[in-house]
Amino acid sequence: MSDVLPSAGDGYARVHGDIVTLLESARRAAARSVNALMTASYWEIGRRIVEFEQDGQDRATYGEALLPRLSADLQRHFGRGFSVDNLEQMRLFYLAYPTAHISETLSRKLPAPEVPQKSETLSRNFTLEHLSQALPLSWSHYVRLVRGTRSEKEREFYEAEALRGGWSVRQLDRQISSQFYTRALLSKNKRAVLEKGSVPQASDAVTPDEAVKDPYVLEFLNLKDEYSESQLEDALIHRLEDFLLELGGDFTFVGRQRRLRIGTSWFRVDLLFFHRRLRCLVIIDLKLTELGHADVGQMHMYCNYAREHWTLPGENPPVGLILCARTNAAVARYALDGLPNKVMAAEYQTVLPEARLLEAELERTRRELEARRVGRGDVEATK
Repeated sequence: MSDVLPSAGDGYARVHGDIVTLLESARRAAARSVNALMTASYWEIGRRIVEFEQDGQDRATYGEALLPRLSADLQRHFGRGFSVDNLEQMRLFYLAYPTAHISETLSRKLPAPEVPQKSETLSRNFTLEHLSQALPLSWSHYVRLVRGTRSEKEREFYEAEALRGGWSVRQLDRQISSQFYTRALLSKNKRAVLEKGSVPQASDAVTPDEAVKDPYVLEFLNLKDEYSESQLEDALIHRLEDFLLELGGDFTFVGRQRRLRIGTSWFRVDLLFFHRRLRCLVIIDLKLTELGHADVGQMHMYCNYAREHWTLPGENPPVGLILCARTNAAVARYALDGLPNKVMAAEYQTVLPEARLLEAELERTRRELEARRVGRGDVEATK
């Protein structure tokens, strides 16, 4: 082999650039293919869960116990990715995109003979390939659409804009958090708002490496991520639990990952404390994304549920605390709107830890965890 290295003038830069482009395109295509099959599979799982629950009143009791049992059995067989929350997400996904919706979409996209008839029996003939054509966005997109929107029209708006503009998940997150739908609805010049809002920002881009390492993709393939979001979330929750207990004797630990059922949906709060001086429950929810209106609304829903079902006679109304551990900056926000008057809200704010104290601890802990990851990677890279 020659020791003479080719220079850029020899056309090396072009060859190298072509190969990089080829590999990045291939990795993006691989991530899209996995996402398409994953989304279709999760729709089918959601359909089976809903059909089991709706198969007569006799199944109602069994339906309540279905998700925990199914979660335990599937995780034993397939590994992570099938928590109760994730199964509930699949159930909500199917309810948002029911069989009739899929049939209607496919009837517009496929030649008539290839489209199963609309009867419930024949809808079972949907192949995963058929479903992936009716559900063209990634699973991460659908999770945001189902969880982050408040009405069917709002969800359809964001879905149509995401498809039209080729939005990444980050762009969709940003648009939902900034209430793009409401701004477009109220604007007198909707076209200008839509055109301006559709312009991506540099931070919206998702690299091929990030697409492949999407935590949902890794979970679906049962591949290990050295530092997945769920691991980061677990580590932050444990540190926050210790931090609040170290602040003094006011906080008493009640529970972690406490489940609650509202309507037909299951939810889970990350941490539940009792504050001795305020004599109230403190509900804590941790997010790894930007704080959005959906997060605030969800916390108020938790507080209402806790006031009705968890609060004992003589105790004060519960308070919510939303913590967002974003990459660049942490945010701590108390949910005090549900308290009966401003005097009580002011008392709560005086006694509870200041938001900036919690934000500083969250940022410090995240930096420490990131540093450990980098250190671990450096060590392994030198082996």
